[in-house]
Amino acid sequence: MFVVSLNYKVPLTEIAQLQAAHIEWLKACYAEGIFVASGPQKPRTGGIIIAQCPREILDARLAADPFAKAGASDYDVTEFLARMTAPGLDTLREA
Repeated sequence: MFVVSLNYKVPLTEIAQLQAAHIEWLKACYAEGIFVASGPQKPRTGGIIIAQCPREILDARLAADPFAKAGASDYDVTEFLARMTAPGLDTLREA
C-alpha cells in the first residue's frame, strides 16, 4: 500500500484551473480499484492519496494526473504494509 503526498508547486489559482480534470482522473483511478482514499491537505498545500496496487501501476497513474502533466505538483510516495486496520477495513490488511 502507498501513501502519496502531493505538494503544489503553483498558486491555488492555477490548481483551480486543473481541478475538474484532476477530479475526473481521481474517479478513473477509483474505478480501476487503485485508490482507497484521497483528499486535500489542510492547509491546502497539496493532497494525500492512499493507493493499493503495484508500484509501476501507481507511477504510471501519477504521471497521467493533470497536475503532473502541467508541472503543478510534486509527488512523494511512501510504501508501507498495513498490518493492522480498523474494523471494516480488513480488506486493506496485508500479510
